[in-house]
Amino acid sequence: MTLTLTGHVTLPEHRGKGGFDHAAIHAASGHVYVAHTANDAVDVFDREKYLFSIPNLTGVAGALVSDDAQLIFSSNRGENTVGIFAPGLDPAVTKVAVGVRPNGLAYDHGRKLLLAANVGDPAIARSYTLTMVDVGARAVRSSIEVPGRTRWTVFDPDVEVFYVNISEPAVIVVVDARKPTEIAHMIAVPAAGPHGLDLDLASGRLFCACDAGVLVTLDAASCKVLSERPLSGTPDVIFFNRARQHLYVAVGDPGVIDVFDTRSMTSLGRIETEKGAHTLALPPSGDHLYAFLPRTHRAAIYQTNEVTP
Repeated sequence: MTLTLTGHVTLPEHRGKGGFDHAAIHAASGHVYVAHTANDAVDVFDREKYLFSIPNLTGVAGALVSDDAQLIFSSNRGENTVGIFAPGLDPAVTKVAVGVRPNGLAYDHGRKLLLAANVGDPAIARSYTLTMVDVGARAVRSSIEVPGRTRWTVFDPDVEVFYVNISEPAVIVVVDARKPTEIAHMIAVPAAGPHGLDLDLASGRLFCACDAGVLVTLDAASCKVLSERPLSGTPDVIFFNRARQHLYVAVGDPGVIDVFDTRSMTSLGRIETEKGAHTLALPPSGDHLYAFLPRTHRAAIYQTNEVTP
């Protein structure tokens, strides 16, 4: 087995529509920060129990942790802001107004530069944008128009660029952190609906899970497609486990995690979660994985295992 279920943590019941969205883990404390969209809050818990929530984050869609900066970022899609706050109980949250419906987040600690990928609104002209936030100044540095609805985003600290998935046209937008005022170039993706995104720094590969039910692997430097693999359905969040050399893809319908060996890009099978479970969290150690179960408002905890395909 690639993943072994070891337990659950019960989280607050949903107060409104929706469930959970993007999550991240604070390495020093082991605390998990998950966007609880239904509650306009970020829930915080550890491997044993729910701890507390950070409220008043309207329509929160994403949580990102910077262990270097000791900061947590949230994308608050219902109020067009990002939140910036310190780890721990009852933090003071600074909000910065960004573009229309922010979702994906990525951070360049060296430049203290946060990218908020804004989903936009098709009824609002030119609302598909990236907002570059100067975290030190708590202010917007620039806005970059992109060709379509954004999905997730990652930062490559070695090459110093941001990668941002665009749903349609099917491309990955590349922004140079040294010139965060424009698109540097775009990488074509040969499947509809680029959605989940992660990066293998050692090999320079981008893993892009697409709505068409395809996992596409690309060489970031040459923009060449390296492989295409079928998924169990329409994916959302993906995480690359550097310690295990595995990739986990959350598929909300039927409710599974597809697992791949990234050395060969072969499937290692799938693990059943719960219908609607479309988001995950992975600690830097890579020794366990969280899946968020919206129907039962719980986090499932899995031990990650070494497996030879």
